[in-house]
Amino acid sequence: MKPLEAHGYAIVSNDDRIARADGVMPASLKNDADWAYFQDELALADFVVLGRKSHEATPNPKRRRRVVVSRSARGLEQRDEAVWWNPLEMDWKQAGALLAPDGARVAVPGGQVAFDLFLAEGFTSFHLSRATRALLPGGRGLFAACERGERAEAVLARAGLKPKPTRTIDVGQAVTLTVWRRPD
Repeated sequence: MKPLEAHGYAIVSNDDRIARADGVMPASLKNDADWAYFQDELALADFVVLGRKSHEATPNPKRRRRVVVSRSARGLEQRDEAVWWNPLEMDWKQAGALLAPDGARVAVPGGQVAFDLFLAEGFTSFHLSRATRALLPGGRGLFAACERGERAEAVLARAGLKPKPTRTIDVGQAVTLTVWRRPD
């Protein structure tokens, strides 16, 4: 039986933001190299867990299996396009056991509510891309702690994740990628 692994994915501005204040991801965070990496990673996932707003804002043309985090759900419930999950009524351990009793690789692409939830539940890894030239003052932080002034790297380290070497995935746009992993 394989374990239930949670892999987070985000591209952030240099001030640790995933969106503008209105919740919209700006063009400065849209990068072809990051998108290609993310799509390759999604292909490895058994299902995707994302917040309601991210679900509503993001089409699902490949019909990937989705779990939507929402307080409107009653525990874990199947709806037309996805399974909806309310973590206030059922914790991840219970939901994960029902969704993937034999284990699974789960992709968590956000938003902030989903990132904070899995930060507490325990990410297996977090794939952090950074658009180093972009700044989004007053925007939506990767984690709630980022909106209080903490750097994303400090939040991930405090959660017990360790960084692999940072690599540049788009030299022209100055986009880097660091994969943070839970030590074995």
